[in-house]
Amino acid sequence: MWCRRLAWLFKVPYQLRGSTRHRSLGLPCDRRTVPAAAARWHHTAPESLKCAWQLHGDHLELRYANTLMRFDFVWLRDHCRSASCYNAKTNQRSLDTASVDLGIKPKAVRVDETTLFLTWPDGHVTRYGLEWLVKNSYEGQKQQVMHPRILWNAEIYHQAQIPSVDCRSFLETDEGLKEFLQNFLLYGIAFVDNVTPTKEDTEILAERISLIRETIYGRMWYFTSDFSRGDTAYTKLALDRHTDTTYFQEPCGIQVFHCLKHEGTGGRTLLVDGFYAAEQVLRQAPDQFELLSKVPLKHEYVENVGDCHNHMIGVGPVLNVYPWNNELYLIRYNNYDRAVINTVPYDVVHRWYAAHRTLTTELRRPENELWVKLKPGKALFIDNWRVLHGREAFTGYRQLCGCYLTRDDVLNTARLLGLQA
Repeated sequence: MWCRRLAWLFKVPYQLRGSTRHRSLGLPCDRRTVPAAAARWHHTAPESLKCAWQLHGDHLELRYANTLMRFDFVWLRDHCRSASCYNAKTNQRSLDTASVDLGIKPKAVRVDETTLFLTWPDGHVTRYGLEWLVKNSYEGQKQQVMHPRILWNAEIYHQAQIPSVDCRSFLETDEGLKEFLQNFLLYGIAFVDNVTPTKEDTEILAERISLIRETIYGRMWYFTSDFSRGDTAYTKLALDRHTDTTYFQEPCGIQVFHCLKHEGTGGRTLLVDGFYAAEQVLRQAPDQFELLSKVPLKHEYVENVGDCHNHMIGVGPVLNVYPWNNELYLIRYNNYDRAVINTVPYDVVHRWYAAHRTLTTELRRPENELWVKLKPGKALFIDNWRVLHGREAFTGYRQLCGCYLTRDDVLNTARLLGLQA
């Protein structure tokens, strides 16, 4: 899982004793520092609480709850939660960060069983709970996962036996909505049953958890294989696994599908957990995982059909990770829409192709493919930042509706229900 850390991704040493910068990096070293030998650990009483601290020339070092933390003095002043520095009613900072002296240093430091006290040169006192510091320190964040997930292949998903949520429970109760969102956050897909098969009812369903994101395809899209747009999705052809709107600078977060009618054969929906596949790459070839997370690519959509004229370009790596803990949060994978690779030098591009091939091999493993037959009344929500989708070719008349949702609003709804999102 993504709790595994790749320390080697952070090439610059975290702590350079005696200075917050290093001469060899060509960066300034203008702070007065205290020699390492002069630093002394101070302990709270009793020492069994395992809390100790020592003051350096430019930072405070604190050991608590089995975590060794280092705090820059400006950071400690900037994050003060006193009434004059922070508005607890609005949860917003009142202190003007630009007014803090970059050479500031506390005049006095004291730590008791639960709290760190800092007295600044102007007499202002800052208090921090030690648990708050563990949670909010850089070192603490490295040990935490932003978005808990269960990675899956077809067998794992089937064995989990995740139930669909009934439409009425979804719309009318917090319990039903919370169950749906918990499934969605953990697996990246979730289903709602017994939905009236109309575009209007699907829209009501979507608005239960988010604002609908209006795009070049409209607010609620509604299509058949009528070739009305310059996109392969509007055909009867099979579609390989992909994420949508890779050509947006911010790809759409969630996609909703509801098959209203199908009079024919084929047309099953393919779902693949992109994070599960990326995890296999991380295990087998961490250097290739790193390359896929750092090399920027362009994806492009050019459309000139009827009254539809669009030219969209999105830029970003295939894998997007939080740099402090290497946790994957977005995969941008669409072989149809990838533009000319002109952002990668020749001595890197071949290695990128090899890494892309490794990821593609994982994404195309049959055991990773979850096939679902969408039917009227069953709505599917897909995390477009995580789960790739596709379809098999079909015959006959097939009518789908759906929309894109704003990711921030879905996560907001989940957090208000007490979920980690």
